[in-house]
Amino acid sequence: MPSRRSDRVRERRRRYLRRFARRRTALLGLAVVGVFVVASVFAPYLAPYDAASRVGEPFGSPSWEHWLGTNDIGVDVLSELMFAGRISMMVGFLAAGAIIVLGTAVGLVSGYFGGAIDEALMRVTDIVLMLPRLPLMIVMAAYLGPGIWTIVVVYSSVGWASVARQIRSQVLSIRKASFIEASRGIGTGHARMLREHVLPNVLGIVVANGVMELMFAVLAEAGLSFLGLGDPANKSWGVMLYFAQIQGAFLRGAWWWILSPGLCIALLSCSVAFIGTAINDSLSPARAGR
Repeated sequence: MPSRRSDRVRERRRRYLRRFARRRTALLGLAVVGVFVVASVFAPYLAPYDAASRVGEPFGSPSWEHWLGTNDIGVDVLSELMFAGRISMMVGFLAAGAIIVLGTAVGLVSGYFGGAIDEALMRVTDIVLMLPRLPLMIVMAAYLGPGIWTIVVVYSSVGWASVARQIRSQVLSIRKASFIEASRGIGTGHARMLREHVLPNVLGIVVANGVMELMFAVLAEAGLSFLGLGDPANKSWGVMLYFAQIQGAFLRGAWWWILSPGLCIALLSCSVAFIGTAINDSLSPARAGR
């Protein structure tokens, strides 16, 4: 029985992967995200200049020496962009990871045990869902002070609730499945049941939510940093936009300083959205046939 069930799980995963691979937008998204990851991780080796060195005239327009121009103090924008991508994506991955871990844990426990535990956890979840997300994040970030971990904590503290709701709904639908009842009948403990039987059946939704939360986390980081709530010592794309604003890039016509980080945020977000949509479609038989 366990062998046949494992074979079915593997076959289902292969079917999901085939559906995903048929989505050209998903493959395009993976390629773009891969370029961003490589450029950011290997920025010390790929960047033409040091992101902290003045290598040109202030507000220098794009040229052969500086493909994306320079900022207000003569730093090469392309180099700054590559190093800033490390911070933006690091915050995105950390925040998305925290949301998925917390949301999945709450959803699994709530849906599996039910009763008073489910009632208590879902009341807390409902309260978090009712709170106005953006104003709350701004207030929390202003209170905690600027920093990378501030943005991670602020966003993850308000983003886990929707994930918990989705995971709980899926767990409720499989809690009465025959293989769950059979495992319970032979004395399988709760921890092992959750780890070996329940979690694998909701893993697709966990991955899909994780991908989409990565996109939202990158956007949240950019928005909070643009409002001056980011960490100036660790420049991200949002911090670049913030400095471009306060240093008068709009008035000076330094469009390259504004456009470059803005396009990076948009391209990364759209690419991640393509991947997330493809994963959701792959998990849905009704959509997969389209």
